[in-house]
Amino acid sequence: MRRETRDVKGKIGASGMDPTHYALPSPVSRLPSPVFQWPLRVYWEDTDAGGVVYHAGYLRFLERARSEWLRAQGIEQQAVRNEHGVVFVVRDLSIEFLLPARLDDELDVTVESVDLRSASMSFVQRIVRRVDGASIAGARVRAACIDAVSFKPCRIPEPLFAKQSMSRENPMSNQKPAV
Repeated sequence: MRRETRDVKGKIGASGMDPTHYALPSPVSRLPSPVFQWPLRVYWEDTDAGGVVYHAGYLRFLERARSEWLRAQGIEQQAVRNEHGVVFVVRDLSIEFLLPARLDDELDVTVESVDLRSASMSFVQRIVRRVDGASIAGARVRAACIDAVSFKPCRIPEPLFAKQSMSRENPMSNQKPAV
């Protein structure tokens, strides 16, 4: 069922979906979660011939922000693979493109952990244009933990699970770097 939505100026959303719904925590969230923010700029390599970000480029932006979110918690992905024998992969993803991002736009990509399970984590992410705060895209992402050799699902190692559980309550994990 499509919902009629209106933006701040009262215009009805073209998609019939609320463009802010990606910013809200999932109703299955277990813990409050601070929002991590990662800045980036759109370069030529991110755009098509018209100077607009190619749709697959948004997936790279989201991935970079999730990687930096992990780094901000002191989790290096190569170290996780070497020490625990696991990697995280995108299990499923839903994205809504709201506005185009263009060459030289300064964007903020947010990461909010909304669900933590024994073998997966779910996130809500947004891409926002810094100059005016306009929502460019929103996504829901579920990352699964898999064995690095067999590629079969496995439990998140306890030290990482505990660190993730604690970070959801740590307001310092939402700090973005200076640009």
